[in-house]
Amino acid sequence: MTRGFPAGFRWGTATAAYQIEGSTTADGRGPSIWDTFTARSGLATGDPACDHYRRYREDVRLLSELGVPYYRFSVAWSRVMPDGRTVEPRGLAFYDRLVDTLLDHGITPMVTLYHWDLPEALQAEGGWPNRALADLFADYALTVHKVLGDRVRQWTTINEPFCAAFIGYGNGDHAPGIRNEGAALVAGHNLLLAHGKATQALRSEGGDQEVSIVLNFAPVLTDVDDASHHEAARKFDFLHNRFFLDPLLGRGYPPELLADLAHVGTLEPAIADGDLEIIAQPLDVLGVNYYAPARAVPLDDPETDSNCPLPGLRGMDVQPPRGELTSLGWEQRPECFTELLLWLHEHCGGLPLVIAENGAAFEDEVVEGRVHDEKRVRYFAEHLAAVHAAIERGADVRGYMAWSLLDNFEWAMGYTQRFGLVHVDFETQERVLKDSALFYADVVARNGL
Repeated sequence: MTRGFPAGFRWGTATAAYQIEGSTTADGRGPSIWDTFTARSGLATGDPACDHYRRYREDVRLLSELGVPYYRFSVAWSRVMPDGRTVEPRGLAFYDRLVDTLLDHGITPMVTLYHWDLPEALQAEGGWPNRALADLFADYALTVHKVLGDRVRQWTTINEPFCAAFIGYGNGDHAPGIRNEGAALVAGHNLLLAHGKATQALRSEGGDQEVSIVLNFAPVLTDVDDASHHEAARKFDFLHNRFFLDPLLGRGYPPELLADLAHVGTLEPAIADGDLEIIAQPLDVLGVNYYAPARAVPLDDPETDSNCPLPGLRGMDVQPPRGELTSLGWEQRPECFTELLLWLHEHCGGLPLVIAENGAAFEDEVVEGRVHDEKRVRYFAEHLAAVHAAIERGADVRGYMAWSLLDNFEWAMGYTQRFGLVHVDFETQERVLKDSALFYADVVARNGL
């Protein structure tokens, strides 16, 4: 029985600039926090990554061959404005060419303005804990829109502010590698403020453009039905899923969460009059990234170290995942995807949703020119079925972007994790369509499973 998706459902793939472009010093591009972080940490860097900056035409042809009608990509702030302020025309020209090439192949571009690659020059001024970045980001958004806005309708301001704030400034596992929970909270607020100001700037240009932000969600599971476990789940849920979502919906920061984090620091000095109104600009759609659930458990000793993404959140811990895992160790639980989408539909008052990222890393091998990635095919089949189930039960889901088009630079994990529909040999840059790419192409062609 074919499970069809609604007419006009947006099928696409997604990528991020630093993960695929390479050419980190070409045409005036300035260093980003990820260039600095990887160099300082001795990690693999985003150069050459997939060499997409020079091979974008080849990659667009692959998309065209697969019949995928949407492509979500990000613009690198440090390529467009190397110092965060001054325009580099050669950097803008790359994205101008990319958009034209996509349209020439019948592919609709979806632009994300920020996917974690802050110009290092702005980090030197304090990074996202510096409130001034919100206005600079709005200027950057307007600069990009003036070049691409005549052809691009779908705009995302920021991808996963949770990771940019809490992993970048909280536990320090991502760039810029800072461990300061109080700074992470302020960074989170300023990222939301940047979204609001950029949304205002984009809409000041008029037209029928669609503006969104993309949040990553982790449904919370518990093993025990008692008050302490429910409270642990609540703490994780409010931090991971509602710190960013509720202010966007005009509800401000959850008071319970602010009480949970009172020992870390208060947000009150960072919130100026009018901030919450700016953050709560109406969204046309909400971008949803889903990969795995989390398992919460209470801690008897609030001072005990935990695996919580913001170490300052006391009294709970995150348990190891269970069951069948991806190569990154993420739990595969597609039914949680359905419940998440239904919860978002209710919590957001029916706001349209687009799956901006969903995918899985597995170990792949090229054998006689083919990649038989059966686990990834099954992952996509099960998670697309989960999206379909949510739609059948009333969730207004309007699109699905598979993560990712290409095997790429996986942040602090370097090149050890492969998420792509297309296998990339990082030494030769040869591209090979995996079985999952052929499966996804068939789903797109049928508009259903």
